Formats: sequence, structure tokens, C-alpha cells
Amino acid sequence: MPASLLLSSIHSLNTTADSMTNQLPILYSFRRCPYAMRARLGLQGSNQQCELREIVLRDKPSHMLQASPKGTVPVLILSDGTVIEESLDIMLWALKQNDPEAFLSPKHKNLEEMLTLIKRCESNFKCHLDRYKYAPRYENTDPLDHRHKAESFLQELDQRLTASPYLFGDRISLADMAIAPFVRQFANVDRVWFGQTPYSNLKTWLDDFLNSPAFTNILNKYPVWKEGDPITLFPTTDGA
Repeated sequence: MPASLLLSSIHSLNTTADSMTNQLPILYSFRRCPYAMRARLGLQGSNQQCELREIVLRDKPSHMLQASPKGTVPVLILSDGTVIEESLDIMLWALKQNDPEAFLSPKHKNLEEMLTLIKRCESNFKCHLDRYKYAPRYENTDPLDHRHKAESFLQELDQRLTASPYLFGDRISLADMAIAPFVRQFANVDRVWFGQTPYSNLKTWLDDFLNSPAFTNILNKYPVWKEGDPITLFPTTDGA
């Protein structure tokens, strides 16, 4: 899918555009959500500072719901009132503003091929991941069957990682950052089982990612945002 077609989740919040002009973008986020992790990774990687508003999913702020009625995180509201409400679109927007580490330009292949792999993660793999992790939510679902079906994607990633330490070469790229939060979520369902799988390249890649400053920084804890609270900046200027 062409990158230009991905930005389909962008619209304008006209009611607040004037009042937000010249302010930082606002990011509504939830620390443990893999989609929100993606958004924070993209903003951090581009050095795009924003006002972070950490929420709890059972008590979503009215301003967030006005901007994005679907009620899921992340939601990024730009200073001109533009709303971006899909994690991959937030990553692409941020990195197109500034990409100092060339995350959009992998050593091997190109952006379109990265987006194809990411979309497969979002569709087929995420479908099986949800039914493995949240089986009671789905009627007549065998979680182990979906775990097995999800493994085909893990096997593909493991095979890719035989040739290089990252999915598209010898340095991290958009694909690694966009896919790793979901592999992490999958692995955490049953860490003992995952540790016994034969995907040695994948496990090394995931461990390296989880221990990297980029990931540990985006997992910092922030207080739940309430109207009138002082602004929380993300990323912070000191990199914490």
C-alpha cells in the first residue's frame, strides 16, 4: 500500500483549531497499549515534542472523545486542529517532519516494503494474537489454535533476522518499532512457552529492543491526566 494512502485517519477538529494554534501537539496515550507505544516511539524518534496526556481507558477525557469519537488510543491533535488517530499514521507524520536516524529509509528494501510487512502484522498476526491473549472475549475460540496460527508470522520474522540483526538491515527502522510492541504482547501471554520456542533470532531481536533506551524511555510512568493539570512534555529534553 502506498504510504500516501495510509494517512486515512486524519481529520480536523475545527472547534478547537483556533485555540490550539502555536501550541504543542497533544498526544492522548495509555502506557501499556502497544498502539500507543508505537506513537511514542515515532514521536521520540523524530524528536517531536508534544503534550502527553496519559489516560485510563475506563474514564476517557471528553476532549479526546470530541477529537476521536472511536475512543481508542493513541490520538494526536496537532496545533492546527488536525487529528491523527491511528498509531502508524502518527509514526509516519512524525518521522516525515524529522527522521534523524533514517527510520523511514531502511538499509535493505524500502518504505513500501516495510509498510507491507507492518500491515500484515496489524491484520493476520494481530487477529490471532487477540484470540490467543483474550480468548474469553471470542465465542468458541481455542487460544492454542490461534497461538499456533500466529507462529507463521513469527517464523517469517525469525527467518528475516538470520541475515541481519533488524528486520530490514543492520540498523533499526520503522518496521522494527511498529512490530516489536505486538511481538512483546504475544510473548508476554506465556513467557515460559515463548522462551522455549526455537525462534532464537526473534528472541534476541526482541530482548535487544526491550532493553534499548528507546523502549525503556517510552515506558516511563506518568500520572493520569486531568483537566487543569500542568503540561507533561514528551519526549523530555533530557531524554528521560
